[in-house]
Amino acid sequence: MSSKTGAKAENVSPLRKRVPCPNCGSKSARESYPFCSKRCSDLDLGKWLDGSYAIATEEPGSGFSEDEY
Repeated sequence: MSSKTGAKAENVSPLRKRVPCPNCGSKSARESYPFCSKRCSDLDLGKWLDGSYAIATEEPGSGFSEDEY
């Protein structure tokens, strides 16, 4: 009596390819992709929140003089 629900985990292909964790370099985990753990995910979020990471933008008035308005 064979059942398809009893398939072994090694027969299932992953949804995403495992990549190195951006923080520590370990293999990524499905639950916290692309990070290896919730801890590394939280560390990355903390860097965004404290301003360690920033996206460069132009200041909203650079290149224009007030006479142009």
